[in-house]
Amino acid sequence: MPVTEPRGVRNRNPGNIDYNPANQWQGQLKPDPAIEKRFARFNTPENGIRAMGKLLLTYQRKHGLRTVQAIIGRWAPDVENDTAAYVHAVEVGSGTRPGAEIDLTRPAVMRGIVKAIIHHENGGYAYPDAVLAEGVRRALL
Repeated sequence: MPVTEPRGVRNRNPGNIDYNPANQWQGQLKPDPAIEKRFARFNTPENGIRAMGKLLLTYQRKHGLRTVQAIIGRWAPDVENDTAAYVHAVEVGSGTRPGAEIDLTRPAVMRGIVKAIIHHENGGYAYPDAVLAEGVRRALL
């Protein structure tokens, strides 16, 4: 039986961002319900990571979300996820103390949070460091 990549990896959208026509993400592909009904698709994983980073920055800047718990509570609400387990996984994966305020404008912090979200969203999948670093770099431009 062939092993298929997780949906977020196949769509080059490792944060599993919902498609929204109002979001004109860099590198976003036209929706195609035959391929994917709900989530955005991107031309490269770097652009998918960029979109994830930009969205996380919006959570921090516009909505004032400064802890992993607050950010993941919005990213992955309880109606669809075990949010408490997700928060714990991201805190552990990023080395963030529970309840600690984080600054996503710092590249190392952004990289740690994004890498942990990708790991959680995609069943342990990890991109090569260069792909992750480039996506984060684009998000922080």
